[in-house]
Amino acid sequence: MKIALMDSGIGLLAATAAVRRLRPDADLVLSLDPDGMPWGPRTPQDLTARAVAVAEAAAAHRPDALIVGCNTATVHALPALRARLEPGIPVIGTVPAIKPAAAGGGPVAIWATPATTGSPYQRGLIEDFAGGVTVAEVPCWGLAEAVEHADETAIASAVAAAAALTPEEVTTVVLGCTHYELVADRIRAAVQRPDRPPLVLHGSAGAVAAQALRRIGARPEPEATGLGSVTVLLSGREGGIPQPALAYAEGRLLQTVSPAP
Repeated sequence: MKIALMDSGIGLLAATAAVRRLRPDADLVLSLDPDGMPWGPRTPQDLTARAVAVAEAAAAHRPDALIVGCNTATVHALPALRARLEPGIPVIGTVPAIKPAAAGGGPVAIWATPATTGSPYQRGLIEDFAGGVTVAEVPCWGLAEAVEHADETAIASAVAAAAALTPEEVTTVVLGCTHYELVADRIRAAVQRPDRPPLVLHGSAGAVAAQALRRIGARPEPEATGLGSVTVLLSGREGGIPQPALAYAEGRLLQTVSPAP
């Protein structure tokens, strides 16, 4: 089994780790775009072109499925990616976990990039899946960039700023950018109120990994023996895991296996 994941940067690590935990024997292809990152400020047309190029680099390695490990790329490029690769390679997008979060009753805060916060896309998800639940949209200025570079000072500052915008009554936080899942513990510590029940965080990585397996008719086998290989593509060129990735447990998990020959 071979699963490919794509993103402009290391936001794909959360879904990669989730796939590794469900199927440690799966070979992984990680396709990043250091030449074109960040994707967020690009026009939808430009972002789609970059995403298609990164996806095609991954597709050349003949994966069984491709996970788009980026919320922004899913919003703008998923139709183009599916038109290009399916049905040969199933393409799985990443959508903020608003539906399961709202099922808990709220109040809910959605932490997302400034570009996504207040967007028609996010407002549509809230309207479709969070009816009757109080939802606060929280723009997280600079947090994805800080996580991407493993800049601890910038991460602390961005998390504190977003926490200050999060209403005190919030019981659930949706992590609306894949980068945020890498610092989930820090987000929990910043938002948790001493006199409130334990904060519930909802990321997308686990659901995305499970959906990828379903799309190819595979089952989770977390006890499978043997670790699959890891191939890293950097704007189409084979390379190594970016150094900032190793600041996170999800990145270090990939160090335990050598690249494919």
